[in-house]
Amino acid sequence: MEITVADYIASQLFKAGVRYVFGIPGGPSIPYIEAFSKAGIRFILVSNEAAAGIMADVTSRITGIPGICHATFGPGATNISTGVGGALLDRSAVIVLTSEMDDDFIHRTAQMNISHQKLFEPITKATFRVDENNVAEILERSLSICKTEYPGPVHLGLPSGTALKEVISSNDGALKFDNKTFRNEPDKIRKLLEQSRRPLIAAGLTAKRVLKNNELTDFLDRCKIPVIVTPMAKGIIPAGHPCYAGVLFHALSNYLEDIYQKCDLVIGLGYDQVEYNYESWLPEVPLVHFDTLGTDLPCRENIFSYFGKPDEWFDMLGSLDRGSLIFEGTLVKGIRDEMVSYMNSFLDHFGPVTALNVLRKELPGDAILTSDVGSHLHLIGQYWDCGTEGTLLMTNGWSGMGFGIPAAIAAKMCRPDTPVVCITGDGGFLMMAGEIVTALRYNLPVIFVVFSDGELNLIKLKQSWKNLPPEGTIIYKDDLFRSDTFLGVRVLRANNEESMTSAVNEALRAGEPLIINAVIDPEDYNFLVVKQ
Repeated sequence: MEITVADYIASQLFKAGVRYVFGIPGGPSIPYIEAFSKAGIRFILVSNEAAAGIMADVTSRITGIPGICHATFGPGATNISTGVGGALLDRSAVIVLTSEMDDDFIHRTAQMNISHQKLFEPITKATFRVDENNVAEILERSLSICKTEYPGPVHLGLPSGTALKEVISSNDGALKFDNKTFRNEPDKIRKLLEQSRRPLIAAGLTAKRVLKNNELTDFLDRCKIPVIVTPMAKGIIPAGHPCYAGVLFHALSNYLEDIYQKCDLVIGLGYDQVEYNYESWLPEVPLVHFDTLGTDLPCRENIFSYFGKPDEWFDMLGSLDRGSLIFEGTLVKGIRDEMVSYMNSFLDHFGPVTALNVLRKELPGDAILTSDVGSHLHLIGQYWDCGTEGTLLMTNGWSGMGFGIPAAIAAKMCRPDTPVVCITGDGGFLMMAGEIVTALRYNLPVIFVVFSDGELNLIKLKQSWKNLPPEGTIIYKDDLFRSDTFLGVRVLRANNEESMTSAVNEALRAGEPLIINAVIDPEDYNFLVVKQ
């Protein structure tokens, strides 16, 4: 059957479960948008292509289906690269489509013309230039590559004029990929596990992604071992679990030293150093690193790694001598309680802790929270309780400001019946303020909470750690909005616990996008954010 390149791509993406493509169209992309529509895929217009990349990233995280984003030549491609980099370092399966010059102009001086392959090569797992002869093979291959460990983005360049050409051949056979499993000295690992009396588990992003529900907690029921997690692994076990100690790198994480300095073995369980390198905290004890594939590790003689599937990890962990393990549950709980108690000591004024506490009390247990980058993220990562149903979405491998707003919009599209709240600083808000119109356009009742303090607080903190005066960190004076609407969306101002509580409940009832301008005292951050 004759089929155009555009129709073929649309039909195969729909078959793979794709229902949204995020982006901004250009002239050459018009046939693709039409093909998407015919296939049952909505093209979601955004205000900035960077947001499209972030939305594709979050769609992949929530649905498990590759997220798709699109941009046009040159500036469209460079804009979307910010979101694509996030998909690479936050490990999300994404396919980014960009229009490219046709064969006659690809190597010529031409308006908006740069090499997209060179642009995307360092921030994707693979980049391809599609034509009517290779589209079947490349698309199937790309859908596989983006999902293979570690997940990440794949770029497809679509030459101008290719969309309406007929596909020459179709690749009906499944492509095979050699996903080798590497095992480094398993006998030594088993011996280390057998000898350990005070092991510590450091669970990371990979474990959060690949472990089944309750797989880690079921293991901990058999082997009680303290667990610390990286920020993006938050929620892998409940915050109230007797083995859960806290989050590395984020607020008050220095409290965790009392736990990891007493261990005799660190077990890195799906620990991805893209969040926090081992050498930034690892004590002078052996490390056993379990992962899905080979990765770089610190150069130390007492570090051993095992690369395989999660069931193989737990089979190896069966070498632990359960009868000889020493689990100081009182110490773990005491440290966790001390962190919460110290955090709660800041509830006597309207700072970020009080604002977060209101949100914790008022939001439903299944709410999805997205957080932008900044000082507030350090508090959220440690203080926020996902519960058993809630979801916390952040960027830490990429750590790009502006993540929160488009992440929340994508989350609401994927989970329309679930409350979605974005927490962003005023700096991150200004980077993606145009996407407020996107939420309005698609009638998405997202609650955007802006922690307004008028400054880039995390940078100001880092300047203070070096005994430098603040420079280049003041965003504005007085009030950020100075109005009760912004781009057609209502703005509710909160400057104390009572007004914050009222604003959150009004926003939950609103049935439309709404902004809460939480005017906070940033002083809390000076005491809670750990100097790195």
